[in-house]
Amino acid sequence: MANGSRLGGGAAGGFCRSFCGLVFVVGFIVLLYWAIFQPHHIRATVETATLSNLTVSNASAAAAGVSYHLAVSLGLYNPSVRVNIYYDAISAELRFRGAVIGPAANDTSPSVFYQRARTSEDVQLEFDYGRPGGVGVGGDVAGELEKEVKSGGAVRLELHVDVRVRYKFRMFKLRQKPRIWCSLSIPVKAEGRRRGVGGSVASGDRCRVKY
Repeated sequence: MANGSRLGGGAAGGFCRSFCGLVFVVGFIVLLYWAIFQPHHIRATVETATLSNLTVSNASAAAAGVSYHLAVSLGLYNPSVRVNIYYDAISAELRFRGAVIGPAANDTSPSVFYQRARTSEDVQLEFDYGRPGGVGVGGDVAGELEKEVKSGGAVRLELHVDVRVRYKFRMFKLRQKPRIWCSLSIPVKAEGRRRGVGGSVASGDRCRVKY
């Protein structure tokens, strides 16, 4: 019986040591992840945004149309001291009060790139939905947008950008899918003889980045 107790106690002690070792390894990996990757999330800034030929048609109908051209320069900054970033894919869409009024009409430029630590890269986004037709939206969305256009103030739009990145630090690599949200408030006015309105901003406003 005594020998059985000693064997049982040895097995329990070995399991406890193995478990504690596993917890230590997992804790070290989590700490390493936090120390290397978490403090180095990318920063995004709207450098410039130019809106032109914005028109709303059939705003009182159940299905309306929005025509416009929007060019945005989005600045992406890697604040890390040592971690470099591969941008594998970038996609964007424009929204008005939560309703989508078009994905980026053209590929972003550049569409993929490699960013070293503590460097910035400007990504060009273009939304081109000229007449006729433009983008089909609900009548309620078109009505609210038409009110902002006619108010003589600013049109408030939302830029949503999805990014697929790979962080690289020596032998360590980590894939992430950050989501970027930017608020665009663009003062608009009639564009001469054109039917639509337009305007531009050089805001430098920071965007929200969520991992």
